[in-house]
Amino acid sequence: MRKQNVVQLNRSDRRKLDEVVKRGKARATEIRRANILLKTDANGPRWTDEHIAEAFGCSRQAVVNVRRRYVKRGLAGTLKRKKQERPSREPILDGRGEAQVIALACSRTPAGRARWSLRLLANRVVELKIADRISYETIRRTLKKTRSSLI
Repeated sequence: MRKQNVVQLNRSDRRKLDEVVKRGKARATEIRRANILLKTDANGPRWTDEHIAEAFGCSRQAVVNVRRRYVKRGLAGTLKRKKQERPSREPILDGRGEAQVIALACSRTPAGRARWSLRLLANRVVELKIADRISYETIRRTLKKTRSSLI
């Protein structure tokens, strides 16, 4: 069966891939993808997909996917992860909401309380309609970003 998406590396791409593999400072997936591209090169060793998959501990389909990515996206698009086009979830608090939470945490505590608790802050944020609903964990992460001494 003839291979689709034949990889033909030019000198500069081959040099960059060799550098990624030899330095070993990149992520493991980037190094593995670089190795796969080097071995599947039509001008190089031309290993079979099965041989490459066995040598680098991945599936044959992973090798096919790397070849397809290289043909469609080029070298940088193959080694690096694709940036997410939009976030999976919209953030509960925007910058203004975070500022309001921080200001609330720095304000006076309710009567009968020595300090703000995360759950108390979360309930007050919902009461003040800063957010429709919010967990105390989101409050914790928001305050931790400010390196506040409150948490």
